Amino acid sequence: MLSRIREKSQGAFAWGILIVICVPFALWGINNYMDNGQEAPVASVGSKDFYLRDVNKAYEQYSQSLRGLGIDEQTLKAQALQKLIKDEVLLQYVHAKGLTATDANIREFIKSLEYFQTDGQFDEKKYKSLLTSQRISSNEFVNRIKNALVMEQFQHSIVDSAIATQYDVESFFKIQNQQRDVDYVTVTLQPASEQPKSEEVAAYYQQHQDLYQSPEQVSIDYVELSLPEMAKKIVVTDEKLKAFYEEQKEQYSTPERRKISHILFAVNDKVNEKAALEQAQKAKQELATKDFAALAAERSDDKVTAKSGGDLGLFNVGVMEKAFEDAATALKQGEVSEPVKSAFGYHLIKVTELLPAEIKPFDSVKTELTKAYQKNQAENAFYEASEKLAELSYQNPDNLQTVADALGVAVKKSALFTKDKGEGIAADDKIRSAAFTEEVLQGNNSTPIELGAELLVVLRLQEHKPAATRDLDAVRNDIVAFLLNDKAKTSAAEKAKQLQERLAAGATIQAVADENKLAVKHVKALMRRGADLPQPLLEAVFKAAKPVGGKPSVFIATLPAGDQIVASLIKVTEGVMSDADKKQLDVAKKNIANAFGQAEFNAVLSSLEADADISVKAAKNSAE
Repeated sequence: MLSRIREKSQGAFAWGILIVICVPFALWGINNYMDNGQEAPVASVGSKDFYLRDVNKAYEQYSQSLRGLGIDEQTLKAQALQKLIKDEVLLQYVHAKGLTATDANIREFIKSLEYFQTDGQFDEKKYKSLLTSQRISSNEFVNRIKNALVMEQFQHSIVDSAIATQYDVESFFKIQNQQRDVDYVTVTLQPASEQPKSEEVAAYYQQHQDLYQSPEQVSIDYVELSLPEMAKKIVVTDEKLKAFYEEQKEQYSTPERRKISHILFAVNDKVNEKAALEQAQKAKQELATKDFAALAAERSDDKVTAKSGGDLGLFNVGVMEKAFEDAATALKQGEVSEPVKSAFGYHLIKVTELLPAEIKPFDSVKTELTKAYQKNQAENAFYEASEKLAELSYQNPDNLQTVADALGVAVKKSALFTKDKGEGIAADDKIRSAAFTEEVLQGNNSTPIELGAELLVVLRLQEHKPAATRDLDAVRNDIVAFLLNDKAKTSAAEKAKQLQERLAAGATIQAVADENKLAVKHVKALMRRGADLPQPLLEAVFKAAKPVGGKPSVFIATLPAGDQIVASLIKVTEGVMSDADKKQLDVAKKNIANAFGQAEFNAVLSSLEADADISVKAAKNSAE
């Protein structure tokens, strides 16, 4: 189960664990355990209350993961609240059932999170520093992880127990490989001939002013804590560098490259140890006049390497027996060993290639070494400063100057930017997302924002320009263009409806096309996959009812630009499993079973929600 989470499991809860450091514990309402004052909850599940700040934190996660999909803020916040409720319902259920995760599993999982690792190893100092920056104790964090793992475990107990039968698989392929014959004509948009009147433009503007607003904008003050900048301030001397060089010599060393070949004289049921040794000694004498590779091909009992002259490739310590390794290490290039005993028999060993180990001189790596030394020395200071940044920005939520003075950095300013676009530091999605949170818009400092592993930012609002409606004159041309296009779409839709009615009345599609000077396209054996058709048409074809009594099924599909397709479904052929499908049978069963299991889990969760004591205030309270 843990491996699935680490491999970016698609489970309902795993994704929350993996971003738990980036966005502080929105899934499990950590802020409810902090100072809420007299703030009224926006929702309750049993005795558990959720506040607006919880929804805002969860919204931050949604807005980052779903950015660019065109989902409005109010909808995202509503979804975030529903996610909080679902998680809490399940958490209370698994607790009531006494389910738990072992301490060993929790430790293993936490140590596996890359947020807490340095060079692939768990770093306790980084662990404590990051938890401090998120204002949570280790015990609280461990408890959150424990809850999440138990919830994930419960989910998998349902999803992984689902099975798919042979009938299920065959039914799936009948649908998946179904073939359909369809004829269709396209009614393209025709430019409207009559310009909209001024009254139409004004009326549309009055009814749709929300479409013609300049976007909300903010500018920010911010402080940056940069590891590279801190590193530049580290004073470097040759004495310190040379000491660091000695510590890091392995980083500037090229290991010895030693390539070896061997001839094996095996000890077995037919050849005893004495006979094998005598063979090896005799072969060693023969090498005075014979080539090693040729003799290996002729005499070696290691038939695999004999074909390549006894070549064993690069020699790596720790692979062979000690006596073999000692002999191989002691040889010079081109030199052949005396017979060496191993568990397999006796070997003659030859070094065929030898490149000695090399250490780059201090002077040649001084520039690189300086940067590495400065970064190494700055890391501890960086993590300590990170803790101070988090602490001071939280303790002084109404200004950044206190933080800047304590850390010796400048308060910087940005230009105005929107939720979707910005320049400079505002080009980063994380900065824009944080700048438009309720917390910042209300005048508080943001929580520390991690921009990569070496840069932390805390920001606060400098200027806020709400969205404002643009003047009619400024948007008149846009409205005229929209109205003309809308009339063209309406005209095309009306024309398509007329054609559909003619076809439904019994006219052939060819006759209808000829009457209206349209081209008929015929598609035979159309399948769901790999079809070179517009997606709206493909979806409509496979949603259409099957023809009945030899009468085609007639339908309309609308393309994104507004063109209308009038189609006639002629024939449906049920699909069968292909040879390629049969080869993927196990995978298909697994995927179908997983889909069944996920559906079953969702049903269980819905049932638990229906039975839970859930109270939600008016939607506007959670989406403001």
